[in-house]
Amino acid sequence: MKRIMLILCGLSFASTQGMAQQKINQDSIRQKMQWFADAKLGIFIHWGIYSVNGVDESWSFHNKKISYADYMNQMKGFTAKNYNPQQWADLIKESGARYSVITTKHHDGVALWPTKENHFSVVKNTPAQRDLLKPFYEALDKNGIKRGAYFSLIDWSHPDYPGFLKDSSRYKVADNPQKWQRFQRFFQNQINEINKAYKPDLWWFDGDWEHSADEWQSKTVRANILNLKPGAIINGRLQGYGDYETPEQNFPVTKPKFNWWELCMTTNNNWGYHPDDTNYKTPFEVITIFADAISNGGNLLLDIGPKEDGTIPAEQVHILKELGKWNKKHEEAIFGTLAGLPQGHFYGPSTISKDSTTIYLFLPGQTVGNIMLKGLDNTIKDIQVVGTNEHLQHKIVGKVSWSPIPGLVFINVPEKAKDPYMTVVKLKLDKPVKLYRGRGGLS
Repeated sequence: MKRIMLILCGLSFASTQGMAQQKINQDSIRQKMQWFADAKLGIFIHWGIYSVNGVDESWSFHNKKISYADYMNQMKGFTAKNYNPQQWADLIKESGARYSVITTKHHDGVALWPTKENHFSVVKNTPAQRDLLKPFYEALDKNGIKRGAYFSLIDWSHPDYPGFLKDSSRYKVADNPQKWQRFQRFFQNQINEINKAYKPDLWWFDGDWEHSADEWQSKTVRANILNLKPGAIINGRLQGYGDYETPEQNFPVTKPKFNWWELCMTTNNNWGYHPDDTNYKTPFEVITIFADAISNGGNLLLDIGPKEDGTIPAEQVHILKELGKWNKKHEEAIFGTLAGLPQGHFYGPSTISKDSTTIYLFLPGQTVGNIMLKGLDNTIKDIQVVGTNEHLQHKIVGKVSWSPIPGLVFINVPEKAKDPYMTVVKLKLDKPVKLYRGRGGLS
């Protein structure tokens, strides 16, 4: 893969390894991370007993919004009676997503698979009475979508876990190491069950903040997963033993330091089904966020929260379908591309083709008219509005014949070329992109 050529003027760039995943050498995982880097979009699914009353998943009892007994009583109403995993997988495929992550177990401890451990599951403790993971993963396989498994390390329902409510704990690990060891065996056994039964392509751990890497046996967790499936990818919530960073809800202003990262974000304000939450993001807003993520070399893991019966709220279906239409039209500018131009060259998101000979400019808002590109030290061979037959002209402004510094590129985008959500302009170059990064003047 050819790298972007930069002309540096008094600037130095150092390759730094992300501190959060300090236990993992980036070069050692580069090959297995390629599909993730190319995928760009995943769909997150939060589904569990919390969808019965439409309350916060696990946190509602932990934070004492409702009692633990009332929370767990929702198990009686979790039916999954209209669950159609193939319809889920078809919608995910239509969105353009290349992977999907489902909550195998949240902090409440209720497993969506028939765990052999003596603990809660939808198979034993709800009217659903069946494995909900197996048919979903099989449907994903049919559609060529990678399998992702969310797993909560913490389990506020388990009697051997120290934590319970926000202001109370069962015990301190230092005071009862035998009890903690029993819990370690329990969660390791559950991870191994999922690994053997479903062989996830991606593991999405959560809850690591409550204990250290040693207490979570993070090194062992990673080793056991990779021994069975060496190519499995692990998210950045395993106390330093993950493969990529996972900022949540809030978009990073600067790119995370680790090579690979993923923004996980809800379609409204909540992860699970919340009928009282009507503050849904519009397709325009989701697409804008998505474009910003891929411009910065990241992925978007967009969440939906099905109802207890397995149906997906109409608002979320609409968002995924509209996102899918836009993704299909602009596929070449999104999937399998590299992070875009450094800040200062274009006032909007961008991506670059793997051979670095094509730049894709994502026009923010409903931009039409003149757009400007700075510091491009290439000859532009062609400009096209992606997904259309519209070819555009450009004008070079401020280029001085005796100076090596490139001029400004102005491109006029007509109203008729505007996409309903976000227009993308494709620039074909004479050679791999070369950027001027100086301060003007004579150098």
